[in-house]
Amino acid sequence: MATRIPPVHALTAFEAAARHGSFALAAEELCITPSALSHRIRLLEEFVGERLFLRDGRNVGLSEFGRRYLDVVRQALRTLTDFPMPRRAASVQPRIKLTVPPTFARYFLVPHLASFTQLHPDIAIEIYLSVPLYDLALAESDVEVRFGPGKYPNLQCEKLFSEPTFAVASPRYLAQIGEISVPADLEKATLVRSALEPWQPWFEAAGLDWPEPSTGVRVDDLGLLLEMVKHGHGVGLTREHFARDMIAAGQIVRLFDMQMATPPHAYYMVYEKPAGERPEVALFLQWMQSTFKNG
Repeated sequence: MATRIPPVHALTAFEAAARHGSFALAAEELCITPSALSHRIRLLEEFVGERLFLRDGRNVGLSEFGRRYLDVVRQALRTLTDFPMPRRAASVQPRIKLTVPPTFARYFLVPHLASFTQLHPDIAIEIYLSVPLYDLALAESDVEVRFGPGKYPNLQCEKLFSEPTFAVASPRYLAQIGEISVPADLEKATLVRSALEPWQPWFEAAGLDWPEPSTGVRVDDLGLLLEMVKHGHGVGLTREHFARDMIAAGQIVRLFDMQMATPPHAYYMVYEKPAGERPEVALFLQWMQSTFKNG
């Protein structure tokens, strides 16, 4: 009896829907209707005999089986994509799939990317966004920039840079709560929280024996954190490249003279070894290091 294999169009639909977390966005990427994409997902679910997604109204999330199956599907699609095609090689433009956090894309990558494209106009760059600390699978990317602790087993990891962390607030917020002249005065302030910029290491550097805050607004994007601070929601932690323009415009002000020289998180380039050996990817990695190594 012939071995049955799942339909490739259903596998690509599943991978796209899992990556976007949305059937509508996946359908748009694949240039099909949402109903056609749903049909492909159902077809694959019937084939494997398991639910791949858990649906809650308009929201969709992977089932436990779906999460495990996704790793297999991505590896299979990557194998097909990476297989060398000698007759096509000459006509296919070198392409780099890059996944970056939104704040890095906005403040670092976009302002500098033209220098790479001018040096290498024959290399196409595809940029995808990720959520730091959560999207920890390389998926179909060749290179990821991750903001985190730098511990990624079985992956190549190169540190780009790390900036000191300091506290900021808006003038309007300071006028509301009164003077904050020393770190201990933060006791009366609302602290904007983020897993990306935890407060406890900063407290320790400031000589405060305080635990990590457990109340107040929490955000998982460094740019959004600054927006929260700018609009008077409290005091937040940030870094020079992110806050420079807002400080210059007087929208936020830096508090205290102290800063944490070695914050727990930094930016890293993460990739699989075979991807890093491709000529176009190696060129991009070298450019990233030379452009951002010194912050």
